Amino acid sequence: MAYVDQAFSLTDEDDLVDGAMWGRPRGPPVKEIAFAAALLAFGALGVVAGLVMAAHQVGGDRSHGIFFTVLGVVMFIPGFYYTRIAYYAYKGYQGFSFANIPPI
Repeated sequence: MAYVDQAFSLTDEDDLVDGAMWGRPRGPPVKEIAFAAALLAFGALGVVAGLVMAAHQVGGDRSHGIFFTVLGVVMFIPGFYYTRIAYYAYKGYQGFSFANIPPI
């Protein structure tokens, strides 16, 4: 049997800071949902602005429009994903919870 130092072993009596994991249920994460909604909105705005810039060459050449479109897609995808999770958790769909949204 291997030697185990008792100073670094975890027991059932060990708890995180005042039961942080198993304490009272927390409400919806407002900051995280606001961040997801902002990503969604600015991502959609970036996609639309980038497509207009690329098609009509407004505000620069075609490469600027492609850049804004790609940047908008990169912002839109996680914003849509986490906003959808928050919406379904709010509506009470089975399998969706506010705990699925990671903290900032």
